[in-house]
Amino acid sequence: MKRDEIITKLKSIAGSLPELPGCYQYLDENGTIIYVGKAKNLKRRVNSYFNREHDNFKTSILVSKIRDIKYIVVNSEEDALLLENNLIKQWNPRYNILLKDGKTYPSICITNEYLPRIIYTRKIVKGAGLYFGPYSHIPTLQALLELIKNLYPLRTCKEKISHESICSGKHKVCLEYHIKNCKGPCCGLQTRDEYLSYINEAKEILKGNTKDIQRKMLSEMQSLAEELRFEEAEVIKKKYDLLENYRNKSEVVNNTLHNIDVFYIENDEKEAYINYLHVVNGCINQAFTFEYSKKLGETAEELLVAGIGEMRARYGSQSKEIIVPFHVELNLENIEFTIPQRGDKKKLLELSKLNTLQYKKDRLNQKDKLNPEQKQVRCLKELQDALGIETLPLHIECFDNSNISGDDAVAACIVFRKGKPSKKEYRKYNIKTVTGPDDYASMKEVVRRRYTRMISENTPLPNLIIADGGKGQMEVIREVVEDELNLEIPIAGLAKNEHHKTNELLFGFPQMSIGLRLDSALFHMLTHIQDEVHRFAITFHRDKRSKRQTASELDTITGIGPKTKELLLKEFKSLTRIKKATLEELQKCIGESKGNTLFAYLNHQE
Repeated sequence: MKRDEIITKLKSIAGSLPELPGCYQYLDENGTIIYVGKAKNLKRRVNSYFNREHDNFKTSILVSKIRDIKYIVVNSEEDALLLENNLIKQWNPRYNILLKDGKTYPSICITNEYLPRIIYTRKIVKGAGLYFGPYSHIPTLQALLELIKNLYPLRTCKEKISHESICSGKHKVCLEYHIKNCKGPCCGLQTRDEYLSYINEAKEILKGNTKDIQRKMLSEMQSLAEELRFEEAEVIKKKYDLLENYRNKSEVVNNTLHNIDVFYIENDEKEAYINYLHVVNGCINQAFTFEYSKKLGETAEELLVAGIGEMRARYGSQSKEIIVPFHVELNLENIEFTIPQRGDKKKLLELSKLNTLQYKKDRLNQKDKLNPEQKQVRCLKELQDALGIETLPLHIECFDNSNISGDDAVAACIVFRKGKPSKKEYRKYNIKTVTGPDDYASMKEVVRRRYTRMISENTPLPNLIIADGGKGQMEVIREVVEDELNLEIPIAGLAKNEHHKTNELLFGFPQMSIGLRLDSALFHMLTHIQDEVHRFAITFHRDKRSKRQTASELDTITGIGPKTKELLLKEFKSLTRIKKATLEELQKCIGESKGNTLFAYLNHQE
């Protein structure tokens, strides 16, 4: 494949990316990941690599090696940072030079000591303690530690403390004790049970489980208030308020989630899309979405079971827990299937769903670019199903009237074939049999003329007629089509709300509103039809009105054509001044012969 063709392909992929936060991966000709990056807006960031020349030598080389692009969607920029860090450590891409420094995001650790400490660290040491995080936003981590410090007087020293060292009096109280940041458990001034109760409450806060702690604080406050111990109650109230305002929860990375597979499926009539996420120590280190083409009408459960087997085999997963959106009949030894209803696991399933839907959208967009007619046919099939008609509406016609108080009354008919305008088949109509502003009578005349001629010429009739109006327009079209001409053509109407915005599709007699999403491709196609017929009718009406307004006595004079008329109006500005002009002035403007003709005609008229 030539370089221009490669760039065109990559630009096409980049142009279809979502405008969402996430991580992108560049692959070389062997399918190896050579670069991982993060983005607040995937589409904008990836496009920047291919829409300009790069001064940076490294970037130019990187772009020259790219053959394919993959990506993972996440919920926030913070999650994209975490995911980028995990993917770089997982794949060690060749061109991520600046990120190969071995650093990682910090976590909060509750140490496995006799009197545990709560610290933050960048190293995860198995068995050293219970870890929470990591946190990509350092101020968030610091605020969380500050919250725990304000709530609980825990030790911060690095002393090695044991039951024996406390009993032997080996330790002495430090400054933290004197400023009331610690209760001196190292010297036996605080019992270990009380100290561990603080640690357990802090652990629940780090997990995000604050409800029970707040309930306990509230009960204690009420008891103190009943005993008139208001100062002590105020201290607890401040802690309660701190917890009430506490908000910190990573939706992607949480070390309490370990070695889990997550699957989600989106099922269509002909295809199914399955997303797979693998979580290790709270980090997503595998993510893949793929598409199944149905052959035998397989159910969503059958496809999901096949996808689970394929993905676990491909990535060699040994996970003991699999998160799925619904129950599946699959018995795997020592493996638990979970359908989460809330919490971190539910958020992981929602993230998998987000990636599945985005992948499906991208695939449809790519198919539409390769075959634009496919999108239109899909919209027409949706319209056929919504109206419940027998024939796919490949041929649609729409009518509209235009006049001002009955003057210059015209009508227009436009034709859409396979969801696209067929402008060579558009028709304009001057209203002949109607006097005054009667839209219904005008519509009847035009529809009658249109289909009477099509019948006489044996021209194929439309599969659907759309009226640019509501129930009244639909009814007069039906009277002509069904009652007069005995034709069976479905008739629909596009109605507008009080703000003159199209808001519903009408069908049937009596008419019923057909529910459509206002952001759907079908609704956009219908509004395109309506806008097009309105534009065509208005343009024709304006042209007719303009010609009538510019007509004058000059149009009736033999030998005075449009160009001569234009010269006269340009020179004299109005018909009144032309009539007042002398013979010499007219001859000077349009020549001797035409000047004599015009002067003689105007004087004769007078």
